[in-house]
Amino acid sequence: MFFNMEVIILKLGMSSYCLTPAMKAGRKTIYDVIDFAVEKGCEHIEFVPFYLPFVDENNKKLDYELIDNVRDKCRKVDLEISTYSVNADIINEDPKVRESEIERIKLHIQAACRLGITRMRHDIASFRRPFSTNTLHNFEKDFPLMVENTRILYDYAAKYGIHTTLENHGFFCNGSDRILRIMEAVDRPNLRLTMDVGNFLCVDEYSEGAVKKCLPYSEIIHLKDFYIRDKSKLPGQNEMFNCNNGSWFETLGGKMLRGSILGQGDLDIWTIVKMIKESDFDGYVSLEFEGMEECEQGTEISLNMARGIFKEA
Repeated sequence: MFFNMEVIILKLGMSSYCLTPAMKAGRKTIYDVIDFAVEKGCEHIEFVPFYLPFVDENNKKLDYELIDNVRDKCRKVDLEISTYSVNADIINEDPKVRESEIERIKLHIQAACRLGITRMRHDIASFRRPFSTNTLHNFEKDFPLMVENTRILYDYAAKYGIHTTLENHGFFCNGSDRILRIMEAVDRPNLRLTMDVGNFLCVDEYSEGAVKKCLPYSEIIHLKDFYIRDKSKLPGQNEMFNCNNGSWFETLGGKMLRGSILGQGDLDIWTIVKMIKESDFDGYVSLEFEGMEECEQGTEISLNMARGIFKEA
């Protein structure tokens, strides 16, 4: 089902990340995840290589058989692969580690090409650093390296017919001003944004305002929801980043977040969806469910909620 608002057409799908717990537990293979997406009416799927070893990073080689089988499976069931998203740390202080990381991402670019897709997201600093180091001073210090290495990966991907996207992901390269500043400085014609509507909360930015600011730069939207609580109201809860199975984690400003079923958390998803519909955005909307509920059920409910909200908002 396409969302057709006059000329604007959006495609709703899901990230394989939604069912990572099922793959980790051995309940589902990636082929089962693809079937699940089709059964639940998804128009596309986004691949995140958690429990999906397209690249053997230890031996620095691609699993061509897996890539080809997944690509062919998606073609057989008529499910578009919208994008391929990879965590990364391309500003590591150690030049050797940094170079190795860039080479690792290049392997994933090759995998994306073999999957037959034309876009891929890589992070700049998705690792979790101490909050005390997440300062404007350090951001400015590392900024030239962010720009240089993003250009290197963009230009490498272009050789394979792929354009890259960045995401407001993690804590250091998050927030609308920071991520848009990086994109403007990289200055490549097709560099676009994978905009996660919930991740702005990780750095305590008002999601609705950030979404409005970032929509003109966005090619893919990650749709998710969070519960938001004061840390003082959660005694005994430790700071953890384990949101794929429902743990609380702390924001830069000291709030606590936990993934929820879409529309049941504290984000104003209705307002966000209304802004998306009223904009010129005509790309992919990819559900990311990371709540504590059983992932198949949480993903199905969230997809149904997304369809209902897009219809009525």
